[in-house]
Amino acid sequence: MAPNFGRAISFPLTPARSFSKPRHVRSVSLPGTTSSHPLVANLHAHIATLRAWIQDTAAAASSLPAGLANIHALHAALADLLHLPASGAALRCTTSNAGNHLLDAFLLLADAHQGFQECLLELRHAAAESRAALRRGDAGRLASASRSQRRAEKDLVRLAASVSAVSTKCSRLNLVAGAEEAEMAGALVEAAAVSAAASAAVFSAASSMSSPASTCKKIAMFIPAFATKKAAVPETAEAAVERLHALERCFDECDSACDMVFRSVVQTRVALLNIMTPTI
Repeated sequence: MAPNFGRAISFPLTPARSFSKPRHVRSVSLPGTTSSHPLVANLHAHIATLRAWIQDTAAAASSLPAGLANIHALHAALADLLHLPASGAALRCTTSNAGNHLLDAFLLLADAHQGFQECLLELRHAAAESRAALRRGDAGRLASASRSQRRAEKDLVRLAASVSAVSTKCSRLNLVAGAEEAEMAGALVEAAAVSAAASAAVFSAASSMSSPASTCKKIAMFIPAFATKKAAVPETAEAAVERLHALERCFDECDSACDMVFRSVVQTRVALLNIMTPTI
């Protein structure tokens, strides 16, 4: 009996310490777990970066291009993750409706970013018109530019509210899939929620930047100084013109970044549609 017993002990080729902790070795070496996949870790890293940007109110108010770049980078990481078979399995899971919620969320995000592009174009034009009116002493032209500016700012506030609602809805999703599917779906839903929250911060920052720089009431007082060629308040008047010019440059820098974000959101939704639509 002793030789047989010895063979039974020595049959596994794993080290003795592995035999003492079979569950630990099995959980670490199990293939296909989402927690160990580098693409999931990469997505979480971009989520953390975007959350940090949102928390930094100073950055949100002064660095729109950086915020847009972070959103675009998040969607690039999301696109990589959506190519994994595990993503499709998690989104098609019958016990979770995450796929349909994400489709709705990214449709609203795409519409919002398209509207954001239009608002930025209008704000940039209003700033240019205000600057020209200020230099020429044209109060009527300044008032018209100010009205356009206020309309765009109201649209930005509305867009920020709509995407904030998307973020809240995604954050409240109750995923009831299996452990592996829930982890993958949770990462995708979290990415959508953070993308929406960051988009709301970008829209609000653009509105807050525009208002003090080009409000008609604040810069109309400088028109006489330019119109009459008097130097009563030259530095202040020139500062108003420079603020408007800086606003134009900022919005101009955001133009290409806005287009990249819009396209990445659309591509994300197309990838989701391909996953959720059965192959015929």
